[in-house]
Amino acid sequence: VQLQASGGGLVQAGGSLRISCTASGRTFTMAWFRQAPGKEREFVGGIIWSGEGTFITDSVKGRFTISGDKAKNSVYLQMNSLKPDDTANYYCAATVTPVPPYSVLTSAQAIAGMDYWGKGTLVTVSS
Repeated sequence: VQLQASGGGLVQAGGSLRISCTASGRTFTMAWFRQAPGKEREFVGGIIWSGEGTFITDSVKGRFTISGDKAKNSVYLQMNSLKPDDTANYYCAATVTPVPPYSVLTSAQAIAGMDYWGKGTLVTVSS
């Protein structure tokens, strides 16, 4: 499975951005992760097509929304009220095999559970 992310760019603080990711084949789950300069990669949110549905991590809840289109093998991350701390490379990832619900996984467990990774799309939030 190949993953193609798009939609990153430069935005001012308080602004919005929507990034997208499309998989080349069917998946069990698709998720977004991010990695800021000098920091570890962290889980942002995911969608499990049959089961949990969507899940967003607490640190961005209320500002970020994850959604998806199963028929298009695509997942989207709508980011509102962006802050400079949101600046990062945003990575799309997926599995073709079942994973536990994201609500019971740590960020590290979510990262370890992914089978496929796309190239990151850079989101830069200026102050």
